[in-house]
Amino acid sequence: MSFALNETKLIEPFGGSLVNLCVPSQELQEFKTHATHLPSVQLAERSVCDLELLATGGFSPLDRFMGQADYARVLDDMRLANGCIFPIPITLPVERSVSLRLGQEIALRNAKNELLATMLVNEIYEWDLKETARKVFGTTDPRHPLVAEMHRWGPLNISGPLRVLQLPRRYDFRELRLTPAETRARLREVGHGNVVAFQTRNPLHRVHEELTKRATQQVNGALLLHPVVGMTKPGDVDHYTRVRTYKALASRYYDSSRILLALLPLAMRLAGPREALWHALIRRNFGANYLIVGRDHASPGNDSDGKPFYGPYDAQELVQSFSGELGVGVIPFRELVYLPDEERYEEIVKVPTHARTASISGTQVREQYLNNGKRLPAWFTRPEVAAILGESYPPRHRQGVCIWFTGLSGAGKSTTAEVLTTLLLERGRQVTVLDGDVVRTHLSKGLGFGKQDRDVNIRRIGFVGAEIVRHGGIVLCAAVSPYRATRNDVRNMVGGDHFIEVYVNTPLEVCEQRDVKGMYAQARRGEIKDFTGIDDPYEPPENAELSLDTVSHSPEENARLILEYLSQKGFVRSEAAMFDALEMPQPAMTMDVAQLSV
Repeated sequence: MSFALNETKLIEPFGGSLVNLCVPSQELQEFKTHATHLPSVQLAERSVCDLELLATGGFSPLDRFMGQADYARVLDDMRLANGCIFPIPITLPVERSVSLRLGQEIALRNAKNELLATMLVNEIYEWDLKETARKVFGTTDPRHPLVAEMHRWGPLNISGPLRVLQLPRRYDFRELRLTPAETRARLREVGHGNVVAFQTRNPLHRVHEELTKRATQQVNGALLLHPVVGMTKPGDVDHYTRVRTYKALASRYYDSSRILLALLPLAMRLAGPREALWHALIRRNFGANYLIVGRDHASPGNDSDGKPFYGPYDAQELVQSFSGELGVGVIPFRELVYLPDEERYEEIVKVPTHARTASISGTQVREQYLNNGKRLPAWFTRPEVAAILGESYPPRHRQGVCIWFTGLSGAGKSTTAEVLTTLLLERGRQVTVLDGDVVRTHLSKGLGFGKQDRDVNIRRIGFVGAEIVRHGGIVLCAAVSPYRATRNDVRNMVGGDHFIEVYVNTPLEVCEQRDVKGMYAQARRGEIKDFTGIDDPYEPPENAELSLDTVSHSPEENARLILEYLSQKGFVRSEAAMFDALEMPQPAMTMDVAQLSV
């Protein structure tokens, strides 16, 4: 199928024109004055990202957070109520405690209480978490980042006309933060009617560079290098680092007459095939009529059983099936390998049988290179990219990690964490302990023990833990944390590669025998309500990184098991490695590409 266009004209936005919800400048002050007297709803960062793309037309033809009719049909048919393709629900969830009524006008504010928009509420409706998860993501597994996150969304959605008073203030890379209208204007200046969009949330290496250049040549068009800088997969390379690499590549290694670098403030859902179709729709609104769709496009990784959430080519197949109606052609991400003898990349299906090839997987990039402080080879990535990644990502033994102890009260979480703290300090790591009882005294004083308050407490611990990890520290969190979804939500806050769930698997009867405070006995008598293991459930981890037996093993033995695991993962160096690092200069990194794959 061909989508070639006149060289001077871009494809129209989906629906014919870009939605624009921004209040005209001449009316702005009047609207702001009016909005300061309205009751407010504070938006989560995901909703702030959604509001920005609604306001500027990135989600055209959608012009508001979805009402019930749109929401229901999107779940079932991947279409709005009017029949337009739209595969992802864009909703504004609120708590029941928020006092709202139909016909009410409200102000929408961000976490800093900055006024962003007003809404005239004309719909308030309930939504079902399991139904949404099953239909949009194909799973209710809380290991899916969005399924886990949805457990903290309010049970009601609200909808109504929006008037946007200001877009979220962004101070970074302002010259690259182009709205759909601005992007289209810049693409017209570039002067190619065919535009290939490249969706990325990762650094670009030579194989991506080669692929995008070939795709651009294939359609005789321009490249819209359009990285996501809103919310991506937990644990992804931060957007500041990524954008620095994109800028270096775009300015030095691409034909300036065939590329436009612009940033997309999208909050990804990691919905695999549906997300890929959504990305195609969004890129049409930004002026692209082709999209490179990758293998495992927008995948969150593996589920609780270690299996991929989506098939590797499901996304390509779904987008291709809607390509004609949507008007966006699919360019599959073909697997390329490096031919060291010829110093070039080639599609793997075109490589001669006995030719030497070289490739590096994403896992190897992290584990063999970045985590060991080694510079990536020039055939794999440009030196500028390698240098930026090397600056931003220290070796593994200097990276942060969260060890999350979960188990019944009295299981031995705090005792094991105490021993492990000493062992980690002995190995030269900085350690912070967030004990559940201590946190409730200082950080969560006043919270009760009902499910909602428990979840708030655990997420507070998770937030603090994630900040410690982000700054390179080790944090030991010891809290009952009885609910799987909340623990997985915390895993996503921290980033899966830096979160180690330790199930302190002590039988209830043993915990009761150890209970010097007599709390279990009080719970048995009904004097304490909502006590985990007695009248409130404990949901054991399904796939914890470690499970400890505290009946047959002492706290020190268990702590040393965790230490050994951390050593295997590279977060802690052996004593011999520590002494070697002190005594010997680091040799220059060399590599024979023939050792990678033949």
